[in-house]
Amino acid sequence: MPRNRLAFAALVLAAFLYGVTFVVVKDAVAAMDPIGFVAWRFMLGGAALALLAFPRSAVLWRHGTIAGIFLLGGYSLQTQGLVTTSASNSGLITGLYVVFTPLLAAAVARRIPRLIVVAGALVAFAGLAALAAHDGFRLQEGDAFTIGAAAAYAAHIVYLSRVALHHPVLPFTAVQTIVTAGGALVMSAALEGLRAPPAEVWPAILLTGLAVSAGAVGLQVWSQTVVGPARTAVVLALEPAFAAASAAVLAGERLTARGWLGAGLILAGIYIVLAATKDDDALPAAEAITPAH
Repeated sequence: MPRNRLAFAALVLAAFLYGVTFVVVKDAVAAMDPIGFVAWRFMLGGAALALLAFPRSAVLWRHGTIAGIFLLGGYSLQTQGLVTTSASNSGLITGLYVVFTPLLAAAVARRIPRLIVVAGALVAFAGLAALAAHDGFRLQEGDAFTIGAAAAYAAHIVYLSRVALHHPVLPFTAVQTIVTAGGALVMSAALEGLRAPPAEVWPAILLTGLAVSAGAVGLQVWSQTVVGPARTAVVLALEPAFAAASAAVLAGERLTARGWLGAGLILAGIYIVLAATKDDDALPAAEAITPAH
């Protein structure tokens, strides 16, 4: 198989693994505290990445720590949100990080975002209103947490766009993963009372900690070197669709007619923004160094 086709196949597999993760985590947080799950998941993923490429540079640790704090915010909010929202809603709303990223990048650069990016954002936000709003325009708590997670992921990407090129991918990812694990440990101990995972949650920890945070990220990193960041972003935008599909097949979740409308508008908005975003907008692709959702 030609390298380009192999890279696209690897990206589709990575997007699939990312999407299925929402169902896996949804089931896990029914059996254990959400921040505790983040801590154990990232301890395992961080250990695996550190064994592959241990980070040594002081600058790498400084930049990776800041990026890891943004990542900790994203995963903590997203996992907390999964306690009360559906896996399909979580996957679709998390995908809004693609829309938030160029808007935040423009704000940081103190410039006005391009009109088509704003148009794509408005389409996606209309989809969010249709998908997640209840009793008028009042969001459920879990959906609100997930919007916060998408914003944190966008901040993570904007920061990475400034520092990532100065560091090798795997050790830089290892630092972020270790910082996320450490921060989640502290938060869980303070807020939840840190406990060992029950036996039934260990398969989810192994899947998300190794197959996703290490395996899927590795596929994404390699594929991006073959097909470039723009194409990587387009393929990885399949993640919300895979999340909704896996939630329907594995968890029996079903979208209402309004939910389908919202899902379609969110995906349309994501692709409008991806089609319009230039590299200097901090393209959400890919930040191939972002561990999986």
